[in-house]
Amino acid sequence: SVSADTLSDWRSLAKVPLLGTLTKVRLRTLWARSRPHRYVARQVLRSAGDPATHLLLLLHGRVAATVTTFAGRTVRVGDFAAPCALDKIAVIDGRGHTATLTALTACAVRSLPRDLFSTLVDSAPAARRHVLRVLADHARHEQERFAATATLSTETRLAAWLLEQAGKTSDSRVTLPGSQESLADMLGVTRVTISRALTRLQRDALIIVGRG
Repeated sequence: SVSADTLSDWRSLAKVPLLGTLTKVRLRTLWARSRPHRYVARQVLRSAGDPATHLLLLLHGRVAATVTTFAGRTVRVGDFAAPCALDKIAVIDGRGHTATLTALTACAVRSLPRDLFSTLVDSAPAARRHVLRVLADHARHEQERFAATATLSTETRLAAWLLEQAGKTSDSRVTLPGSQESLADMLGVTRVTISRALTRLQRDALIIVGRG
């Protein structure tokens, strides 16, 4: 379930990294000018190419970003957990959403008009510097991910992903992003390849695999 403060309290916006440096007055303004939306699991928030007229602020839940290749294969390019801003690049350059955004769980979202976000960034130097840092971190992460895809084996990339996720929990328990197939899409391989890699890691007593 979604907590009441997530849906009705402007302070939840301060937890979004992109908005973390804003004053209380600005956060209240953004809350008043944004609109709430709820999505159920597997519901599409936006499709690739849709006009990015609003910045989507994910306050609760998880969302997957996917693209379809020329060969017709769907590849997951991102998996985002609240709180965060979704597809910031599309909102900034105005060229349409870069991927299809689909709810993995029940989600609570606020949609902020693009022109308001642009005005905010233009008028507040601290906010502008913060946005640039967030985008730079994103670009660096994507470059590292691309390099890993091009040079590392599936088992190595899977191990790196598991370590990254385990580091975010207190008990090193990692929940798969939906299914093995979803994880395969994220790493750009087949489900069978992921299944074999998980089996090898389990065989070597590096991980324990359970349901989910």
